[in-house]
Amino acid sequence: MKTNKHLLPIALVLCAALTACQEDENVTGGNEQGGTIPAELPDWYYAGGQLGTTPLATYNAFEQPTQSVHNAGMYPAFKNGETLFEDPFNTQHSGLRSGLGPTYIRTSCVHCHPGYGHGKRIEAGPFDTNEIGNGCLLVVYNKADESYVSWLAGMPQSHAVAPFKAPVDESQIIVEWKEHTDLWGNKFPDGETYELQYPEVTMPKTAIYAYNEGSDEVRALIDAQEYGVKLESTIGIYGTGLLDAITDEDIIAEWTKQEQDGYMTNGLNTAYFENGQWKSFYKNTAQGGDGTPYVRRYTYAMSRGPLQDGAGANAFWNITNATRSDRRFHYLDAAGTYAKTSAQDPEVQAGFEAYLSNMLLTNDSLRDTHPAWFEGTMEERIMAYLTDKNLPVEVTDKEYTDLMVWHRGLAVPAVRNVHDVKVKRGKELFEEIGCAYCHRPSWTTGRDEVRDPARFFADGDLPSYPNQTIWPYTDMVQHKLHMVNDIRTGWCRTTPLWGRGLHQKATGSPTADRLHDCRARTTLEAIMWHGVSEQSDAYQTVVNFRELTKEERDAVIKFLDAI
Repeated sequence: MKTNKHLLPIALVLCAALTACQEDENVTGGNEQGGTIPAELPDWYYAGGQLGTTPLATYNAFEQPTQSVHNAGMYPAFKNGETLFEDPFNTQHSGLRSGLGPTYIRTSCVHCHPGYGHGKRIEAGPFDTNEIGNGCLLVVYNKADESYVSWLAGMPQSHAVAPFKAPVDESQIIVEWKEHTDLWGNKFPDGETYELQYPEVTMPKTAIYAYNEGSDEVRALIDAQEYGVKLESTIGIYGTGLLDAITDEDIIAEWTKQEQDGYMTNGLNTAYFENGQWKSFYKNTAQGGDGTPYVRRYTYAMSRGPLQDGAGANAFWNITNATRSDRRFHYLDAAGTYAKTSAQDPEVQAGFEAYLSNMLLTNDSLRDTHPAWFEGTMEERIMAYLTDKNLPVEVTDKEYTDLMVWHRGLAVPAVRNVHDVKVKRGKELFEEIGCAYCHRPSWTTGRDEVRDPARFFADGDLPSYPNQTIWPYTDMVQHKLHMVNDIRTGWCRTTPLWGRGLHQKATGSPTADRLHDCRARTTLEAIMWHGVSEQSDAYQTVVNFRELTKEERDAVIKFLDAI
């Protein structure tokens, strides 16, 4: 039986008091009854502000609703959204959590976000996505220009519902962990040593369905691009509603400041920003949007704008391929290679009639609403189904709204051990050596009116966080670290650090799993990866870190693990 992870608000406060006494040392002195008196908490204790912080530091700290959820009476919707995140979708064509396929990446969101955080580091060997916790996604890119290949979906699918076949065969995709020695021989001046590892991924063409079974034209398209494969871990989802409440104007001001300061070795990503101007806005004209421009802020590549049409809203559709009213089509590759290959595959053709028969069991009007699925040659029928832009809706508007109430309503854990002398000293050093320039400690949110590029949500539909001082430790800007086998393009948005110290407790992972592909097994390794190249934007900061004493380095790490 599933454990009830969410306590009533009053119980949360009581539990928080116990947690503070037992774990966080946020107490001082005593009272007449012999109990402890909470010490005054600094503002940076409230990582998510007064409306977005949970006091819990337990295994389920990432799963808590914000105060705004309770204030708006949205707790029932939040809980329903939680089930949509946790429970697997199935291959039925109607009913609760139906609509998986015909191709998909995972059966549920929690597969990629164990404990509601980011993905866990995966082991060497075949790329296996069946275990909950493997939040790593494949990035298949064209080596010539580092763009995504056109013959696989941007987030490649490795599963399918019969008679369809998986676009890539996981068993042939191999992950290896390689050792790396940095400029200093993996050693500090005082003799302390550390190790660094990074992943390499190989995927032969025989692992690509469209290459094995496709036409000469399809194979020629794949042959024309020399492709590479990298890993990217999913990003933590708690607190994203708070990041969404930062105004576009304030984000532009931060980019402008950094451009004027000129501290970054690599400058700024001129594809997005140049001469004080934002250049590449996020717009939506495909799913009911009107093309309103928004500043990019989500994903490592900053490919998404506001949260309401952001990474989570997108993933809720493309991970499972379950349709909703604003996305009534399948998530497939841009070049159409999968649809063409499937339509010509004799085994897919042999099973397609049975596949449609299962759909007719719950929707006998399909012959009238989608006649192209039932008329013409089998190849034409399969193509008509896979490329249809008006598929039946499988996720209701109410379910999607509840999912986004949950997504926008996840709180951030409060900072732990704020009165610990080492934590406070680590905070000072974090700022003194330069970490706080990119990992900007705090922001103040704006009015937080709903901004939805797809025009699905309106004010009042979702929890909001107006005028909150939050402490995410990110500048919302992209930088380059020039790591070995780096992230695609090298440009990576500064990852928020809040809550990361609880990753192991929340997920059960034996390692800290930091950085974009979980290469850093400890916080120390994550710091040192920032300085493996003199071309890194963080190189001088790592040099400064190396000059600290062992005690001072440990204080910085203790601070990072506390926030």
